Amino acid sequence: MDREINSFRQTLSTIIFGTDTPAGKLFDMILIYSILISVTAVVLDSVEALHQSYGDWFFYLEWFFTLIFTVEYFLRIYISDRPLRYIFSFFGLVDLISIIPSYLALVIVGANYLLIVRMMRVLRVFRVLKLVRYMSEANLLMRSLYMGRRKILIFFFTVIILSFIFGCLMFIIEGPEHGFTSIPKSIYWTIVTITTVGYGDITPQTVLGQFISILAMLTGYSIIAIPTGIVTAEMSAELGRIRSQKLCSSCNRAGHETDALYCKYCGAGELPDVE
Repeated sequence: MDREINSFRQTLSTIIFGTDTPAGKLFDMILIYSILISVTAVVLDSVEALHQSYGDWFFYLEWFFTLIFTVEYFLRIYISDRPLRYIFSFFGLVDLISIIPSYLALVIVGANYLLIVRMMRVLRVFRVLKLVRYMSEANLLMRSLYMGRRKILIFFFTVIILSFIFGCLMFIIEGPEHGFTSIPKSIYWTIVTITTVGYGDITPQTVLGQFISILAMLTGYSIIAIPTGIVTAEMSAELGRIRSQKLCSSCNRAGHETDALYCKYCGAGELPDVE
């Protein structure tokens, strides 16, 4: 009996966790398509006209996939060699969060729309389609953002200070009669103006207020390229670091491209993978 149970668990493990097996790939692709269909149903259900006509179908479809994902979640726990490790892993938490909204909707109206978080489960496509090798580019971007975090933080606080200054000035100059009813509302207008969004819901009427708005817009155009420059500089530095680490095993020379497999100088030595 124990042998049959172990054999059953091994078969399930091969299907659910075995991304290198045909059955495992098929299971993961069916899972991804199911996620996309369930999320699409939630999105369409938010359209009032479709909800009125097909609301019941969307409801049944939502619970059909929720029950499937619930069974799948507990099967993953059952066949996992280290259940707690799976439960508290990134994908384990995402799997759990993706089924909770349906049950919350039984007591909280509208909670089912949080099912959109199921889209995060599609991240498994990187593992299924062997796209993990492209994650090095994502790691490069994340490291660049991390290395430039102090510069970005200083820039962010500078923009906040400018927004407070311009907002206070516009509140004093324009006042409630022109839509600037409070300093927070004026700061909102300043941020919208500096970021060049310009909703147009609040507009200055006085000459001095229009002059201040011109300064705010010019300031926005002047600083909009700063974050891009910071990230670009950090990415260049990170690329230089990676190239310096890709040393040829034969001639021991550096300066290779990040995706190079063999030395561009001697052509003989293999290059290490640097993430």
